[in-house]
Amino acid sequence: MRLTETADSWWKNAVVYCLDIETYFDTDGDGRGDIRGLSQRIDHLAELGVTCLWLMPFYPTPDRDDGYDITDFYDVDPRLGTHGDLVELITLAQDRGMRVIADLVVNHTSDQHPWFQSARASRESPYRDWYVWRDQPPEDATEGIVFPDQETSLWQYDEQAGQYYLHQFYKHQPDLDITNPEVREEIIRVIGFWLQLGISGFRVDAVPFLLDTLGAADPDSLADPHDYLRDLRAFMNRRSGQAVLLGEVNLPYKETREFFGDEDGDELTMCFDFIGMQKMYLSLARQDPAELVKALRERPAPPEEAQWGTFVRNHDELTLDKLTDDERAEVFAAFGPDKDMQLYDRGLRRRLPPMLDNDPARLRMVYSLLFSLPGTPVLFYGEEIGMGENLAMEGRNAVRTPMQWTDSVNGGFSTADAADLAGQVVTGDLSPEHVNVVAQRRDPDSLLNWIKLLIQRYRETPELSWGDCTVLEHESATVLAHRSEYEGGCVVTAHNFASDSATVTLAVAGSGVGVRAVDLLQPGTTEVAEDGTVQLELEPHGSRWLRVVHPGDRYLL
Repeated sequence: MRLTETADSWWKNAVVYCLDIETYFDTDGDGRGDIRGLSQRIDHLAELGVTCLWLMPFYPTPDRDDGYDITDFYDVDPRLGTHGDLVELITLAQDRGMRVIADLVVNHTSDQHPWFQSARASRESPYRDWYVWRDQPPEDATEGIVFPDQETSLWQYDEQAGQYYLHQFYKHQPDLDITNPEVREEIIRVIGFWLQLGISGFRVDAVPFLLDTLGAADPDSLADPHDYLRDLRAFMNRRSGQAVLLGEVNLPYKETREFFGDEDGDELTMCFDFIGMQKMYLSLARQDPAELVKALRERPAPPEEAQWGTFVRNHDELTLDKLTDDERAEVFAAFGPDKDMQLYDRGLRRRLPPMLDNDPARLRMVYSLLFSLPGTPVLFYGEEIGMGENLAMEGRNAVRTPMQWTDSVNGGFSTADAADLAGQVVTGDLSPEHVNVVAQRRDPDSLLNWIKLLIQRYRETPELSWGDCTVLEHESATVLAHRSEYEGGCVVTAHNFASDSATVTLAVAGSGVGVRAVDLLQPGTTEVAEDGTVQLELEPHGSRWLRVVHPGDRYLL
């Protein structure tokens, strides 16, 4: 196969890394990370192997929802830096082979946004129809509340406006009316602005809510909301042929598949695999991969020019909303038994290491699984070193703690007093004294160096991201094994979910004299039997990646 064939659709085998600038690295001592700080730490990401940097919101904000309540879509929060700082960061990233994408949060604005301030002031305001208003809330005003422990209705009465406005999220985040052509045009202008500054695409927040015409005055003006996604993708393709739309679509597989568009993939470039993630945690809780296997077999194939995004956790609560009540209770019991560890009755506000009792073998297995599954892997900052959470912080912010660079004060994140930090540093066994970048860079057996190896092998193995995936049958109930094939190449991976050793016999593609299966994660070669099978020994929570090599193959192995 020719690796050059994979270059244009760069997102299909990218390594995406999500971070919040204000909790990454502080250069001016105010307790808040900044863009210049991220620029100073860009080489950490380059060494890790990151190829796409996803920035959480960096726009001006009252900060009532960690930046997702925006007051200006065209500006940079002055506490974080300037447009010049951002352009410099993008240039530094590009010099190191990284693209930068930004959060696109256009389902709603902050109630402090000038558009909403104008809209609420007068029914004659040009921005009045940019939001969704009603004289009275509908009878189903309580259905579909996203934050049931904090909101009691989707509609909020505004004294100044004399009407109710729609907010599918918090009441301080009024929804924009996507059926209004002026709103749709403004969103396209926002996209064009950031593309011009060098952004390579967007992670689109809450896509189904963005396209929802709930309460709109004229829903027929956008009879098929997917038309707007197609318009956004077409605009991006005209402006920048390699820009991407990575969509947050937490729906059943059949409905999520629709957000990719037709067979040419003319809507979202990538969608997160929320169901696969949730089934993975259920499988981890049971030490049985059956539910994840079922999800992999049911997951529809994306269009050729699209891709699934795979992840262990993201920046929000670890949602388990697609599990049954009993299944969710199993995961809660295994990984978050205390009520304080749970959120919205549907998710966990924890990171992976404390959920797995910081067991190195289990952590290594999970990340090996992440990078071997079909799709584009997405990391959340700090995962590479095994950071924990701080449950003393409110809600989802428990997992948005300052990055841990060293074992010094504040984990090397900032020289400010602890009370002035953008978030509280993790304490206990996973505090910076025990978990930090510097220490793990020096330790060849660290999680950081393991993930570096996984990324290197993943990037060298296009079968994993471009190939056809087949879940393999075998004799062990605790092992997930799959075969990935692409243009004559074949890679087989196996992961043991149990705390006992396991032996499996796996069918690989190809047999004959001299055919070998070469380990990619450790030294070793396994001979392929005449019937085209290999027998693998897996340690407790062990993982293996094997490349099938025929005589005459010219792999660097």
